Amino acid sequence: MSDTPLRIASILGLLLLLVGAATYAATEEAEVDPHLDIYSEDAYPSAAKCAACHQQIYDEWSSSNHAYSAISPMFHKFEQKINDLAPTIGGFCVRCHVSVGSAMGEARETPLWERSRVSLEGVTCITCHRVNERYTKGANGERRIIPGDIHQAMYGPFSGEALEEVIEAKGEYKVSTSPEERGKKIHTTAIKFDQLSDSEFCASCHQVAVNLGIKLEVVWDQYRDSPAFAQGITCQDCHMSNTPGVPSGYDTGPAAIINGKVINAERKHSNHQFYGPGYPIAHPGIFPHNPDAENWEIEDWLTFNYRQPWGVEDWEDMVEDEELDIEFPEVWEDRDDREEAREIIEANLEKLREKRRMRYELLENGSRVDGPFFASAPTAGSALSFHYTVTNLNSGHNLPSGSLGAQPEIWFNVALIDPDGINVWESGYVDSNGDMADLHSLDVLAGTLAHDDQLFNLQTKFLTTNVKGTDREMYLPVNFDLDQLPLLRP
Repeated sequence: MSDTPLRIASILGLLLLLVGAATYAATEEAEVDPHLDIYSEDAYPSAAKCAACHQQIYDEWSSSNHAYSAISPMFHKFEQKINDLAPTIGGFCVRCHVSVGSAMGEARETPLWERSRVSLEGVTCITCHRVNERYTKGANGERRIIPGDIHQAMYGPFSGEALEEVIEAKGEYKVSTSPEERGKKIHTTAIKFDQLSDSEFCASCHQVAVNLGIKLEVVWDQYRDSPAFAQGITCQDCHMSNTPGVPSGYDTGPAAIINGKVINAERKHSNHQFYGPGYPIAHPGIFPHNPDAENWEIEDWLTFNYRQPWGVEDWEDMVEDEELDIEFPEVWEDRDDREEAREIIEANLEKLREKRRMRYELLENGSRVDGPFFASAPTAGSALSFHYTVTNLNSGHNLPSGSLGAQPEIWFNVALIDPDGINVWESGYVDSNGDMADLHSLDVLAGTLAHDDQLFNLQTKFLTTNVKGTDREMYLPVNFDLDQLPLLRP
């Protein structure tokens, strides 16, 4: 390819920088070579740089589960626990969740506030659009992100005729095609990469095996055995369509807007919200991604009490008039800073409300509950027998889908309330830890809560300690092996 000499030069430059960094580290007073950070940032462009021309896609992506993957507190608790139990796993999980950080050589345990900005973006633009090799389900996240500055080639579902027209008239569009030129910096080549539109492209991160037949994630296996696959419906057709979870077609929109000029106005638009059932629990100053939030560090945001009306004008007036005595962290002592931060928080909360709306729509499009259906007419003083019917409307996955085996939880909660509002019977209740009252509940095991013997639970219990053979599932909480001879079936 035409940029091969540039790649070789970039690799050699990185090697020289690494050697330089090692030399500096050998001295007592030297610090890490700052040029290494500059190179890394330049070689792995942030989504914020893409937003200059692709604002709609950036806005959709910024609150997506892909954008959340490196920030998620739940992921980090899972990932750290797995590494505590099996330290040899190392960077296995962050290869997908912190793809650019892994490519840049950041240690898996690096805290968020010490990571590069692009690393915090998780599955970011270049995670998919700087890949030109076809991977399958055996990759387990080991996809190579092609390094290079913002001017290097990007790979997508379309070829770059419109981009070529922009570059031919770059003076009119006021764009820069090299580091030396002035103007809005853009990538100079758009190469069609067919697999990006295929379900197979998703498999390398959404089908995860840790040993022979032991799978942490089986979304791909479910899809390959689904009606959707048989009908030729792709992952993208549901997760990037114009209706959450439904293969209803795509919206149209501009390929880019460059300095106010619309490029290819009616092109197919894939929604980069990547509809899914997940929801974020991070501080809204940290997520969704918001370039304005970068005025403060992550550690600063964690001290901003957004649940209190910090930065709200009327409340701030009361503080200023000493009607309220509030002690603020040093970084938030200035009222103007608090009010600016509140604007960012409100903008992010509005994005999260829209994300929640699409999440509900996805879930309602994917399943239906009918009932109750009574076996006979209910009679006062007599026992009741009734049932519900739960239907999976999603043609591409099980209900729920198989991400992380035991993690997705769907269970049925139904209660019988008498005319006085007293709960006389219930199934699907939870214990003091928020867990279902099954055999894994600590309260049930302690005898402080009754076992829910009518529980309808669609959770997959993939962890097993008492039965060998990975194509069978057991969920009995027995903490010893009945058979000392391990057997792994391919």
